[in-house]
Amino acid sequence: MLTVGEIATRGDRIVDEVERAVVGKREALELVLLGFLADGHVLVEDFPGLGKTLIARSFAQVFAMDFGRVQFTPDLMPSDVTGSSVFNQRTGDFEFRPGPIFTNLLLGDEINRAPPKTQAALLEAMQERQVTIEGRTNSLERPFLVIATQNPIEYEGTYPLPEAQLDRFILRIAIGYPSRDDEWALLERRLERGVDEVRLDPVTDRRGLLEMQESIEQIHVSEPVGTYIVDIVSSTRTSQRVQVGASPRGSLAILKLARVKAALAGRDFVTPEDVKAVAVPALSHRLMLKPELWVQRVRPEDVVREALDAVPAPAAEDLPTRVE
Repeated sequence: MLTVGEIATRGDRIVDEVERAVVGKREALELVLLGFLADGHVLVEDFPGLGKTLIARSFAQVFAMDFGRVQFTPDLMPSDVTGSSVFNQRTGDFEFRPGPIFTNLLLGDEINRAPPKTQAALLEAMQERQVTIEGRTNSLERPFLVIATQNPIEYEGTYPLPEAQLDRFILRIAIGYPSRDDEWALLERRLERGVDEVRLDPVTDRRGLLEMQESIEQIHVSEPVGTYIVDIVSSTRTSQRVQVGASPRGSLAILKLARVKAALAGRDFVTPEDVKAVAVPALSHRLMLKPELWVQRVRPEDVVREALDAVPAPAAEDLPTRVE
């Protein structure tokens, strides 16, 4: 079991190493790390060319994990992802040939381009950490993490993810364009390397990642902070702008992400600030707004921020300063 100090130190080293490849996006990288340490899957929604694939590959290198990539297309079949049974003429029997989903970190590129049947096959793997093929259940080796990407500007020929599948992602993030200085730094590093590919050094391995995940369980959540989480999520259900609010799975997502946030800050207890820091990426993709609000350009993120403003945080005297 790692101490919170060891978790924080290792977390900083991981983000520092990934930032060698992904320049100027530390906040987004920290959110991805939060998702992984909370043993959750991450949805990245942003324009092409902003480093979504690079982020996934970089984390796989830094964690020394097996990496798989699936380019989702309208003609992709479930067996293309999960694998299939193939007849072996030599043995006279069927043998299972695993698909790309049998890895530690899977990049699902443009996941909304796959038909619903293929999306459903990925859904079982994400939630149950197993794949069922022809009545046979195959467990996925831990850790099993998914980074899925969506392009927000091209919707022709796409299949929007159903709410049940969106809910399986512990958080959703956007990368955003780099600043002028960061983009020049990216070009400058490319000139210095002389090659396109960035080789990153492993900071830990998959066993080390599992150790970090297990150590997060020691982070204390007081009752006032726990009820604060519940009140924020409940507020999304009563909002006049929302058709369907966040489910209890949203509360669990905030709980897990806030514990990781506290650990990476070197604390063994969660504060309201930890909750506020993760609430928007943890909840925004779980809300279904009323249809007329899309015309007014109201976003789910706005509703979550309104909930954070409306729900009072616990008083400081009710919170622990450390855990005995």
